[in-house]
Amino acid sequence: SQVPSSPAASAAPSAPRDGWVRCAHLSPNSPPMDIYMYPFGLASNPTVLRHVSYGSVSEYMAVSPGQYSVAIRAAGAPASAVPLISTSFTVSAGTAYTVAGIGPVSGVRLETLKDQMTVPMGKALVRVIQASLKNFSVTVSYGPNVLARQLAFGPATSYLAVSPSSNMVQFDASNGHTAMSVKFAADTVHTIVVLDGSSGLKVDALTDAVGSKMMPMGGVNTGFGGTEPRPSPADPVPW
Repeated sequence: SQVPSSPAASAAPSAPRDGWVRCAHLSPNSPPMDIYMYPFGLASNPTVLRHVSYGSVSEYMAVSPGQYSVAIRAAGAPASAVPLISTSFTVSAGTAYTVAGIGPVSGVRLETLKDQMTVPMGKALVRVIQASLKNFSVTVSYGPNVLARQLAFGPATSYLAVSPSSNMVQFDASNGHTAMSVKFAADTVHTIVVLDGSSGLKVDALTDAVGSKMMPMGGVNTGFGGTEPRPSPADPVPW
């Protein structure tokens, strides 16, 4: 598929002026939620992702560098309702982030992950997020490479450099085994997410960045900079 151009994808060699943020719902037994994001202290002008269900992630959103807040409310709750959880973080220019609601419904939290944007020459980078509550721990392999061994629910691994190829990603857990064919091209960055399916494991692979300039996949030009109203990004899509 075609890679959308980010605001920094010009031919000029200057550093990108924007950062990128995407939001995800990775809490298996939590109901759908509305995700609000806004510049810190400007809660009256949020960008809202509505009715985000488990296993969904937004596109990257181009934002001006600075401090931002993310607040989670129950799907359909008024904007004036007290958030269930919230967090603040700082966006740097040329840097991509994933803000994920993760954990069981009784202890869901917002975690901000810094997404890698540079790759060793001729390699691909891949990390794993374990978001399955039905499986206490999962081992994930890509061909001969063990990406995660007995990974417990919640944390994300560091990125691992692998040789670009088409290979089987294998997932082994206490109550199941599954595999899927994935192609990792050179100069690309990926996140593999382990999810709870209707029966056993469900696995999806997400491309974080691609190309020699390492631009995020799915970047959109709405942004959060400034104080004028901005259009909301598209509805989240499955990982």
